[in-house]
Amino acid sequence: MLFLFLLAVLVLYPYLQNEGFGYFAFRVVASAGLLVAVYAIRLRRTLLPVALLLAVPAVLERMLPSHTNAGVLTILTTVLGFVFDVFIVVVMFRRVFATDKPNSETIFGALCIYLLVGFTFASLFGMVAAVQPKAFYLDPLTNLHATPDRFDFIYYSFATMTSLGAVGITAVSAPARSLSVIEAIIGVLYLAVLISRLMDSYRYPSASGPS
Repeated sequence: MLFLFLLAVLVLYPYLQNEGFGYFAFRVVASAGLLVAVYAIRLRRTLLPVALLLAVPAVLERMLPSHTNAGVLTILTTVLGFVFDVFIVVVMFRRVFATDKPNSETIFGALCIYLLVGFTFASLFGMVAAVQPKAFYLDPLTNLHATPDRFDFIYYSFATMTSLGAVGITAVSAPARSLSVIEAIIGVLYLAVLISRLMDSYRYPSASGPS
């Protein structure tokens, strides 16, 4: 369910990112997805209050429209939302890759981690742009606007993670370029090492267990 939700957000976002009721409803649904993520990882009672506490600023980040040259409060909610995303990714990573006998739910969990990493870096790029308004350059020949928005960062994040290359948007500042390199490395290693290992264990379970 979480995988389908994340995929739907990625597909529908460009069609519902304009102002209006559809835009507001989409942000409400996206915020509800945070609760779906908390439910999906089945946290222990000791970690559940931490997740819910971190989810509050994450919900505010997704409910409020993103702007460059943002104030301190917006940057703070973005940082705390990023902490929540990292928390969810780490917990899911430990749960998915700690199992000896992966199943279909484990595979979908690994795919959810991949999508969550892309959205997490998109938030991180947005935070960099809020602190440094000129951190990213939009080519006027391939863009209808001059200031990058949330979907520009989502596009740039997934294009960087898959080593596809984001046409029309370029990281200019040193922090933006450094984060881009880190995400590209994570994307390649995740698919080449972790997903391949997980798929092999799922396809040939007898190879890691007793014969």
